[in-house]
Amino acid sequence: MSTNYYEPRDLQDFPNIGEYAAEEGRKFFEYYTQATGAGALTEREKALIALAVATVRHCPYCIDAYTNKCLSLGVTNDEMMEAVHVGAAMSAGDVLAHATQMRKIIKKKEM
Repeated sequence: MSTNYYEPRDLQDFPNIGEYAAEEGRKFFEYYTQATGAGALTEREKALIALAVATVRHCPYCIDAYTNKCLSLGVTNDEMMEAVHVGAAMSAGDVLAHATQMRKIIKKKEM
C-alpha cells in the first residue's frame, strides 16, 4: 500500500483523463496544447508561468511536469525559483487584499 497520496507514476496516466469522457478529454487537450504552446509568449515563458501556478496551487503532478519542462527548455534553477517567488508574492498579495473585507467589518462595527 502506498504511503503517499500523490504518486509520481500517476503523472504518466494524465493522457488518459478522457477515459470516461472522450470528447471532453479531447477538447481539454486541444485547449491545453493551444494555451501552453508558443504564441505571443514563448513556450519557455509559459512553462515558467505554469511552474509558478503549479506551485501556488500545490499540485505535485504539475510541479513535477513543469520543473522537467523548464529544465528541458534551458530554464535555470535561479529563474525557476524567481518565478516561484513571483507566485508566492502574488498569493500573499491576494490574501492581504482580501483583508479589505475584514477591515470594512471592523470599521463598520467601530462606528
